[in-house]
Amino acid sequence: MKHGGNIVQFARQLGCSPAAVLDFSANINPNQAVDLNCLQLVALSPYSDPDYGLLKVAINQRYPTADGVDLEVFNGASAAIFALLRWLQPQQLVLYAPLYVEYAHIAAPLGCQIHTINRFHDNLTTVPKGSTVVFVNPATPDGQLYDLQDLLSVWQAADCTIIIDESFLDFCEAESVANHIANYAKLFVIKSLSKFYGCAGIRIGFVWGTALAIAALKQLEPAWKLSSLDMAYMQQALANTDFIVQTRAQTIALRALLHEILDASGLFEQIYPGQANFLLARLRDEGDGYLLQQHLARSRVLIRVCDNFVGLNNTYVRFAVKTEFTLHQLARSLKGSPL
Repeated sequence: MKHGGNIVQFARQLGCSPAAVLDFSANINPNQAVDLNCLQLVALSPYSDPDYGLLKVAINQRYPTADGVDLEVFNGASAAIFALLRWLQPQQLVLYAPLYVEYAHIAAPLGCQIHTINRFHDNLTTVPKGSTVVFVNPATPDGQLYDLQDLLSVWQAADCTIIIDESFLDFCEAESVANHIANYAKLFVIKSLSKFYGCAGIRIGFVWGTALAIAALKQLEPAWKLSSLDMAYMQQALANTDFIVQTRAQTIALRALLHEILDASGLFEQIYPGQANFLLARLRDEGDGYLLQQHLARSRVLIRVCDNFVGLNNTYVRFAVKTEFTLHQLARSLKGSPL
């Protein structure tokens, strides 16, 4: 599996139902903020509000920002990434790697020159003046949470356009950099809502930018990108503030349990101390992540091999934080690995 979360393909290969798969490959909260029954009274006609007014109110209440900062919603964070880069049309794109592949995929057809900086080694490397930089915080696939103050200063001094992807920040006790947009108009922040709120099938992400930039970005966007069902669900999820506290506490505890299970297996040379809802691990003795994936498939467990992240190879594998019951199933499945 080159990308996490494709349990339909995985289940087809195993000859089982997708519901029978224990999916550790996709970093999605195992809990949801609201019950699907909340959608029963959603009107499917007429057309929904093309300006997404009530949804934006809910987002602004959940994530208040400084005056002059606006947002545009998209059919998931991936769609937001593609739309923002298409609008920016960067000539030089600086990617702080490892990071997920969407940024490089859209950069290639845009014809921009890609520079890669290995953030494991040297974050403060000089960047081309006037380039567009992309930084994911907390990072994936390792989950490291960065203090970006020094980097923001470096990028601003180089007159860069800055894209910060905060798709996993809700799992952490940390502040967004979105309020910096009021002082630096070339800063954009991308958020995913599906990961924290445990609803990968509800495709909603958004971009923060200056009001002027968002108005220009919207000119290239179609009307009715989101369904009435998506918006109704997410409005109620965002209003459940108790879910935030519960999820963060649960993630800390279950991430510690996952670390303990991986360490006890004896399979890994290094387990990275991530602060999101997943852990990256490197296999001992140049072990092959695909062999481990095949072994776990016998127990209908799906994991992510990270060789398509720039700077990593097939010795790196990633595990999402799941329920305590599911984590103990993983522990049993790791036993007897051929690695």
